[in-house]
Amino acid sequence: MINIVIYKPEIPPNTGNIARQCVGQDAFLHLIGPIGFDMSDSAVKRAGLDYWDRLKLKVYENPEDFLEWLGDREPWLITKFGKLRFDTPEYADEDIIIFGNELKGLPQEWLDRWPERTVFLPMPGEIRSYNLANSVAIVLAHASLKAGIYDQ
Repeated sequence: MINIVIYKPEIPPNTGNIARQCVGQDAFLHLIGPIGFDMSDSAVKRAGLDYWDRLKLKVYENPEDFLEWLGDREPWLITKFGKLRFDTPEYADEDIIIFGNELKGLPQEWLDRWPERTVFLPMPGEIRSYNLANSVAIVLAHASLKAGIYDQ
């Protein structure tokens, strides 16, 4: 199972779409706080997220708690400043793929910590960035294929 991590998400519809993708791809979603919106049961129900009860989810209060869980594992970090194109890594089952905040991306110290594991999506057109949920969908589908998740 692929692990998708979102660093300090701020836009509820992005997180909802990412959660749906994770359920559909049988991936685990990790959210690093502080989270910029209400994730209570009533908020989830009000948003109509009827798949939320099937989501494999862990929420970390802060980045330090996440890094403690991560331990010595080496994640892939998705950033427009990455060294590897998204289809280059040999993704494997249990890989951890981290995406940044919608407005600020990932902290520089994380990019500096794992510089050889930074990954980008090509943007040949004239845009600043892709939508976070769309980026997750592209990378998660490709990583799941490479990891053999679809062979099951």
